Amino acid sequence: MLDIIITLARAFRAQQKQLYMVGGTVRDVLLHRGQSADADLATDAHPDEIKRLVAPTHPTAVVLVGERFGTVRLHYDTNIIEITTFRSERYNPESRKPEVCFGTDLSEDLHRRDFTINALARDPLNGHIIDLFGGRQDLEAHILRAVGDEPDKRFDEDPLRLLRAVRFAAQLNFTIEPETKRSIARQASKLQKISRERIRDEMNKLLLAAYPARGLDLLMELGLMEWIIPEVLELRGVSQQPVARKASTKDVYAHVLRVVENSAPRLTSRWAALLHDIAKPRTKSVEDNKVHFFGHEDIGAYMARDILKRLHFDRDFIDSVSRLVRLHMRANAYTSDWTDGAVRRLMLDSGDTLPDLLDLSRADITSYRVDKIARAAARVTELAERCQRLQEEAERVPLKSPLNGDDLMKLFGRGPGPWLRPIKDHLLSLVIDGMLSPDDQEEAARIARTFVEEMEKP
Repeated sequence: MLDIIITLARAFRAQQKQLYMVGGTVRDVLLHRGQSADADLATDAHPDEIKRLVAPTHPTAVVLVGERFGTVRLHYDTNIIEITTFRSERYNPESRKPEVCFGTDLSEDLHRRDFTINALARDPLNGHIIDLFGGRQDLEAHILRAVGDEPDKRFDEDPLRLLRAVRFAAQLNFTIEPETKRSIARQASKLQKISRERIRDEMNKLLLAAYPARGLDLLMELGLMEWIIPEVLELRGVSQQPVARKASTKDVYAHVLRVVENSAPRLTSRWAALLHDIAKPRTKSVEDNKVHFFGHEDIGAYMARDILKRLHFDRDFIDSVSRLVRLHMRANAYTSDWTDGAVRRLMLDSGDTLPDLLDLSRADITSYRVDKIARAAARVTELAERCQRLQEEAERVPLKSPLNGDDLMKLFGRGPGPWLRPIKDHLLSLVIDGMLSPDDQEEAARIARTFVEEMEKP
C-alpha cells in the first residue's frame, strides 16, 4: 500500500500538486496498528485533475464517490485509496448534512476536521508529520479532544461528530477530554438533525469496536442514547432479583453490556446481544418472591423490529435480529433430555441464524460463578454438537414428508385445496420428531388416512 501511495505522491508532485496521507491513515500509522487495505489522502487537485494524475498508475477501478465532496476512490486489486480535494466547509444549522466547498490549503483542511488525533497529515515522500493541533500528544495520552478551542463549534458544524467521538473511544479505548465531553452532553439533542442512516452506520462501527460496552456506556452517560435507542434507557435499574442490590450484577442494563462484550464481533450478533432483553422492563413481574419476565422474548422481537426499522436497516437484517431475540430463551433452555425433534425444530426455526443463536446463548452466560459458567458453556457446546450431527443427517436424508401434494391428491382422489396443508404439516412434524421415516410412504399413507378421518368427524 505505501509503495502505491509514494508513487501517487511523486506523480502529483511532478505536476506541482500536493498529496498527503491524512486522518485515520496517519493515526493508525502512529499507533502502530498495522497497514490497512484502505487509505485516505488529501490534495489541492480537483476531481478531474485527480483522475488525470492517477491514470498512469493503472488502478483497476476509479470511482467518483461524490462530486460535491471531491472524493475519488481508487482500487488497486484489494487495496482502496480515497483521494479527497482539500475542503473548507460552510454549515447551515438547519441542514442535516454539512455544505462542502473545495479549498487549496492543507491547514484549513485540517482545521475543519473533528478531533486532534484525526487532524494529522503525513508527507508520503519524506515521512514528515504535520500536526497543528497537538494530535500526536493526544494520541500518546490516549485522549480524544475536539480540534480548536471551541468544541461546541466543532459539533455544531456536524452533529454526527457527537456520536463519532464515542465510537472512537470504543474503538481505541481512549478517554474523551473533559471539555469535549461536556460539550457533547450539552449538545446531545442535536443528534435529531442527523439522518437515521448516518446514525445507523456509526452505531454499527461502535458495536463492532474492540470495547463496545465502553461506547454504549458513554452514549448513556452523555445523553446520546435518548436520541438513538431510547428503549435502552429503560434497562437501567431494572433488577433481576426480588430485592435490588446496590451495583447488582443482576441489573438488566449491566447484564446487556456484558452480553454485548461477550458476543461475536458480527453485526447480527452484536445487535441481537444489545436488544435481546430490551422488553424486560415492560414485562417484569414478581410472584412468590421470584422475578419473572414472561414473554419478554416475543415482545422484545417486536421492539427490536421497530428499533431497527427506525434506523433504516434492510428487511433481511431486521428479520435475522428479531428472530434471534425471539428464540434466545429457547436456546438458553436447552437440556440434555431434549429429543432430536426438539433440536430439529429449533434448527428449522432459526434457519441461517443458528450460528448467531448459539453465539448469543454463549454470550448470555454472565454469572461470576465459575461452576455455573462451566455448566452453561457445556450445555451450549452440547447443543451445537447435536445440531451439527442432525445437520449432517439431514444432508444425507432431507427432512420432508414422505407424501407430497400430488401423492395425497391421488391417495384421496381429491383436487388441490386448503385441505392438503394440515396433512402435510402433520406428516412433516412426525418426520422432524423422528416418528416417521422420510421415505416410508406406506406408513405415511396410513397416518394420513387416520388424520383425515379424525378431521372430518362430525
